[in-house]
Amino acid sequence: MEFIFIIAILLMSVVIHEVAHGYAALWLGDPTAKLQGRLTLNPLKHLDLVGSFIVPVLAYILGNFIIGWAKPVQYNPYNFKKFHKWGDGIVAFCGPLTNVFIAVFFSILLRSFDLSVAAFDIISFTIMINIILAYFNLIPLPPLDGSKVLFTILPGRFNAIRLFLERYAFISLVIFILFLWQWFIPLVYGTYSILTGFRFVF
Repeated sequence: MEFIFIIAILLMSVVIHEVAHGYAALWLGDPTAKLQGRLTLNPLKHLDLVGSFIVPVLAYILGNFIIGWAKPVQYNPYNFKKFHKWGDGIVAFCGPLTNVFIAVFFSILLRSFDLSVAAFDIISFTIMINIILAYFNLIPLPPLDGSKVLFTILPGRFNAIRLFLERYAFISLVIFILFLWQWFIPLVYGTYSILTGFRFVF
């Protein structure tokens, strides 16, 4: 039952993440996501077989943690009517930023109300999952949002770095998850403790 709740929280969190990308692109002037019906919280419009089901289940079974993603929202930067120079970075950053807002909102609930054990656990997992999604997506490796933010900020003379990271994106991401993600775990748990005032127990 706990696993089902965790998967449900993850799915809704990644859906909201993708919807945020779509609304950011729409605000900048691109209606692609709207025309594709992606500006909705209906999970069926966003779920990806691998990222929304297979990866979360395997991560939970093999590593006792949860990570996943939804089908990326498409957008056309040539339609941006404002901030077009920074458009890719703005659209990318709005996804993780939304996960931060979710984590902060539920942290306020956790601190403000005397909750039952079940409600406390659900809200606690919601906070933790959104913290993980925010940090994970801000890693500056393609195809994660952090890479788009980085490439938007970097001057054109660093384009060779972009090409290199894009060419070896899958390998780089796998290496990071297997060998470097463990260094992010204290940051994730520390952020949870700061937001909630509690120590997270899985």
